[in-house]
Amino acid sequence: MKISIQSLKFTAKEELKDFVNEKVGKLSRFDDKIISADVTLQVDKSNKIENKVCDIRLIVPGYDDFVKKNAATFEEAVLNAVETLQTILQRKKAQAKGI
Repeated sequence: MKISIQSLKFTAKEELKDFVNEKVGKLSRFDDKIISADVTLQVDKSNKIENKVCDIRLIVPGYDDFVKKNAATFEEAVLNAVETLQTILQRKKAQAKGI
């Protein structure tokens, strides 16, 4: 699976990029048909504490899954988005098996 990371209006550190690659890369265990993942990180211009935004689009033949999560840190936003995508992929796998 190819993972592309885009940070809008800031420069992401290598530690953050490595973290994103590690966590998003684990999604391939849930569906081996995933072609790529497009991750966008940005800072929301609101006065809220949870102003870090992570968008993840999984490119899978036949459909795309898209999740957008806000959190106080980018790491937390990435984890929340990955957990949501894991749930989505597990549901689709169960539906495909007819459970």
